[in-house]
Amino acid sequence: MVLRLIGAGPPRTGTSSLREALRHLLGAPVYHMSEALAHPEHVPAWVAALEGRPPEWEELLAGYAAGVDAPFSSCWRELAAAYPDAPVLLSRRADPQVWLRSMEATVLPRTREMLAKDDADPAVPLFRVVLSDLLTDLDDAEQAIAGYERRLAEVRAEIAPERLVEWQPGDGWGPICRALGLPVPDRTFPHENSTADYLSRGRARARRDARRVATARPPAAGGARRGRPPEAST
Repeated sequence: MVLRLIGAGPPRTGTSSLREALRHLLGAPVYHMSEALAHPEHVPAWVAALEGRPPEWEELLAGYAAGVDAPFSSCWRELAAAYPDAPVLLSRRADPQVWLRSMEATVLPRTREMLAKDDADPAVPLFRVVLSDLLTDLDDAEQAIAGYERRLAEVRAEIAPERLVEWQPGDGWGPICRALGLPVPDRTFPHENSTADYLSRGRARARRDARRVATARPPAAGGARRGRPPEAST
């Protein structure tokens, strides 16, 4: 499946809502950070991509029609080059301070939590690099704002205006449907993963983390592990 849209916006710019909207419009899976966490076998490829060694995109993204959110959106430049016919969607917030407050309540604490773990959790290496193009100090608000504004400026400078779609929460279906040449659905645009929703799911995240670690753990000596095949636990 060829990617039909490339999300270039930073996390916490309505990316979960966009994922659901694009799933509906395209009738196919959409890559998102939740996919990387659900498929830890993808992590090495994303880490390599974020370190400047892009994978075979067709192999990594087989079956996906689009992607939004990190780590996908962190690779917007390489993906835009690999899929030159796909529109590039730059999701953003009207006010960088609103974006920062959302990050400080959700993504940044989650990143600190993951970085405090060891590599028994196969997602940890991804968290070491997933925000590296935006900031290197999780506690530096000025650096975060500068990284956010730099991302917007770089996407606007490098993507042709006729290919670029700017979108912010509240814009709804219109800009996306025009870019894809699709009719506007007769349904309300999704509203997913607000800060309150994110915070309320802390226990569910902890359970998923525990399952991911258990799945990745090598089988005990003398016993065969049941479940996913060994290659899925890298």
